[in-house]
Amino acid sequence: MSTWSCTLLRAGNFRLDGGSMFGVIPKAIWQKMVAPDTDNCIPLQTNCLLLELDGSRVLVDTGNGGKWSAKERAIFGIEERTVETALGENGVSADQIDLVVLTHLHFDHAGGLTRMSPGGELVPTFPNAEIVVQQQEWDDANANRSTMSTTYLRSHLDPIADQIRCVEGETTITDSLKVIPTPGHTWGHQSVYFEEKDGPVCFPGDLLPTRNHVGRAWSMGYDMLPHDTLKTKETLLTQAADEGWRLILDHEPGEPMVSVEQDEAKAWFALTPTRVPLR
Repeated sequence: MSTWSCTLLRAGNFRLDGGSMFGVIPKAIWQKMVAPDTDNCIPLQTNCLLLELDGSRVLVDTGNGGKWSAKERAIFGIEERTVETALGENGVSADQIDLVVLTHLHFDHAGGLTRMSPGGELVPTFPNAEIVVQQQEWDDANANRSTMSTTYLRSHLDPIADQIRCVEGETTITDSLKVIPTPGHTWGHQSVYFEEKDGPVCFPGDLLPTRNHVGRAWSMGYDMLPHDTLKTKETLLTQAADEGWRLILDHEPGEPMVSVEQDEAKAWFALTPTRVPLR
């Protein structure tokens, strides 16, 4: 079986409201895990992946992108850094990306799909790439089907519409790279699975955004289907523990790669940080 090399791309810090990030968990509890700032916001990262195999380059998620106004940057604490910056630090240009796989189309995952040209026009950031999403996610994004009215943005969707490849359900994209439906955060949310030389790796997207979201009830207020998040998370963590998957967490500001083990004391799961094989 073919195996991919994997490079972590830090596409930029940002911040979101802590209460929204932890949903029904009271602040008195979650603030013991992560300290909020004076605006009640917590630090997050936009972790993306560069996968390489036999000359092919795949990008998993694209971060916030760089099209934000000064006011928007201030609201969300968006760092002036993009996935293009991170790719460049690894000697890869945007036009060398062959495939982009997105967990979903919220702005902090799909914002980097487009950029402003020198002439002030919105253009695709990755002009030579096919872009893979679930059909359900594409349909919902275009219909703006969300309780958050400004998370599916036309500026991220319209310029790349002819590059989109929609899939339905669990699908092998190429070699040992596949997508797995993981509904809860959105109806069409998917996780990305691939084989690396040290074993299987899964990028679960916003199903499990940080290490603090491992618990049963620790889901986001942004989730469209909170109970589905719980059940989907349990299924994925069970498979990860049983089959020795490592997970890479999309918004973890610390060490984003973790191993999964059964936590018998809590009758649930525990995550242990591990750096291998990320560079």
